[in-house]
This record gives sequence, structure tokens and C-alpha cells, in this order.
Amino acid sequence: MANELALDQQLCFALYAASRAMTATYRPMLDELGLTYPQYLVLLTLWERDGRGVREIGDALDLDSGTLSPLLKRMETLGLIERRRQSDDERRVLIHLTDHGRELREPARTIPRRLASCAGMPPEELIALRSTLKHLTATLRATTDPRSPDSATPSTHTRRTE
Repeated sequence: MANELALDQQLCFALYAASRAMTATYRPMLDELGLTYPQYLVLLTLWERDGRGVREIGDALDLDSGTLSPLLKRMETLGLIERRRQSDDERRVLIHLTDHGRELREPARTIPRRLASCAGMPPEELIALRSTLKHLTATLRATTDPRSPDSATPSTHTRRTE
């Protein structure tokens, strides 16, 4: 019987290693565009729909405002985005693409195809893997979110942030 505590038996480590490998594979492609991976993710949300609120971007990327705010400030400094106060609610700031941010969309179009080629898996397997990972994420969130009716009780499940 395999040692259930062996590192190579851990799903969490397989996901961690795959995530690091994925990010490393993206890096040279994004370097060509002068972007970091988190900046690319923000641009993806804005290329889908420009003029999103900070909270909406954070929700889409699963990032808290403490992580997202410095990222957005840096992107603004780089001329990729601009913040605009909503005219009917001065408290609400919307994030908009600049011309430079919009122009990066066309060269970025090749990235998904290039990444798929690097993955060495047929497209249907990549689609199935993405679906499985989305399902895993949703299931794990449902069991760890204290607001979820399906979550474990605090005495049986604790959440660590590191």
C-alpha cells in the first residue's frame, strides 16, 4: 500500500506544482507583452467587459482588495488601465482600459493556443481538466465558506490563511 502521507500522493501538491508550472509556461509569453500573470488576468476580465468595479474584478479573480489595489495602481502607472469615478455615484470607481490596454488584446490572442500546445494534451482533455478543476474549486469553497449551508462546522474545519 502506498504511503498516504507521501508527497507524491498529495492532490494539493500536484495542484500546486501544476500551478507553478503553468505560471512558468505563461511567463515568456507575457514577457513579450510586458505583463505579469496577475496583470494578464485583470486584462482578461476587462477585455470581456470594460468598465468594471474593483469589487467585481476582485470577485472574478478571487482576489481581495488588499491584493488587487496595488496591482491596479501598478497597471495604472504602466498606462494599461485608468480609474474613473462613476458619475451617478462618486464613491464607486470603475476600472477602464486605456488605448494601450486595449491594444494588447490582439497580440494576447495567441496565448491560449500557445499554452495548449505546450500542455501536450488534446483540446478535449484540456477542456475536461478545466471543468474538473472548476468543479473541485466550487466544491471546496462550498465546504470552507462559513456562509455556505453545506460548510463544515468551525469545530471540525478550520480555515488557515498563509
